[in-house]
This record gives sequence, structure tokens and C-alpha cells, in this order.
Amino acid sequence: MSLTLYYHPLSSFCWKALIGLYEADVAFTPRVVNLGDPAERAAFQAVWPLAKFPVLRDEAAGRTIPESSIIIDYLAQTQAGAASLIPADPDRALQAHLIDRLIDSYIHLPFQQIVGERLRPEGGKDAFGVAQNRALIAQGYDLIGPMIEGPWALGEGFTLADCAALPALYYADYAVPLAGHPALSAYLERLKARPSVARVLAQAEPFFQYFPLKDG
Repeated sequence: MSLTLYYHPLSSFCWKALIGLYEADVAFTPRVVNLGDPAERAAFQAVWPLAKFPVLRDEAAGRTIPESSIIIDYLAQTQAGAASLIPADPDRALQAHLIDRLIDSYIHLPFQQIVGERLRPEGGKDAFGVAQNRALIAQGYDLIGPMIEGPWALGEGFTLADCAALPALYYADYAVPLAGHPALSAYLERLKARPSVARVLAQAEPFFQYFPLKDG
């Protein structure tokens, strides 16, 4: 088949792309890459020099598409089943992209900084930075919560915004619990029950033992 996704099942940004692919029932070849293996890293760098997940390769079109949000944009443009991931109405499309961007900036990336801090050696810890990122995630919850129309981010249609929300909320809940945000917590539970999302979570399950915050 024409499409190949380079990814890892534990990677949160890969989840966003995978949800879009599964939601739209787009056929693709999954290529799991172990960046800790020098040969696999080198082969991946030949596809995308930065060697950062996820990357979609479209052999038929001769194109390499990096970045999770851009991958979903590309799918919406090229795959009939994925068209609805980006609303046809320009204003609704803008809102989907806005929510996607806000989630990544104020929840997803700060959470990754917290995980990165957990992996630092003793003597290199930055407790102040962790506190700042936790505060930023809490601010993100306050910002995003009122924007979710329900049942999905933009109402009845499942879009890019929902693909972005699941990995960010699922993982960030370990660092800044959603208990104080019942509407967002309920939204996360609806997302987890979505078949495309459940499939991603099931594939990630064997790798959760390597997640630094799984033990709190």
C-alpha cells in the first residue's frame, strides 16, 4: 500500500496521527521504530532527518509528511474517508485547528517537559520548571474546557481537535489530575470509548511499563 507511518505505540503525538488514520479507516503500513537501535534510527533518519515521530510516507505521491497535525491535514486532503477530520466550513476548520494548537501548546508539550524532567539524572532536576509546567497544564484545562461543545470538541463531528485531545488529556491526567475538571474528565472518558481511540490504547498497553509517570 502507498502509505507508511513511522511511529512508536507509546508516543503521544503518534497517537494523534493513529487516531486519525483509524477513525477514517485509511489503509497504511505501520512501521514501529526503536530509536534506541542505531540501525533503526539511521534508517528512520534517511526518511526524516530529525528522526522525530510521527512521519507519514506516501510512496505514490513521493511525499514525506512529518508532524501529527500536518499528517491529519494531509489525510483530509487526500483520503476521502478522512475529509471530515477537517470541517468543510472554514470557520469550523479554523476552530478545529485552534483547539488542536492550544491543546498541544498548553497541555501536551508542558506534559512532555514533565516527563523529560523525570528522566533527568539526580543533580540535574528542575523542580521549578516542573511546577511551571504543571501550572501551564492547569491553565490549559481552564482554557480548553469551555471550548468543548460535546459530545466531541466541535459538537457531533469527530475532528482533528479530538485526535489532539485524547493523547494530551490521557497522559497529562497523570501529572495534573482531571478530577477538578469534571466536564473534561467526562470528555476524556467518551474519547477512550471511541473505537479508533480504544484501538490505539490497546496497542500501547504492552509499552505502558516504560512510561515514567505510570507509577505516579
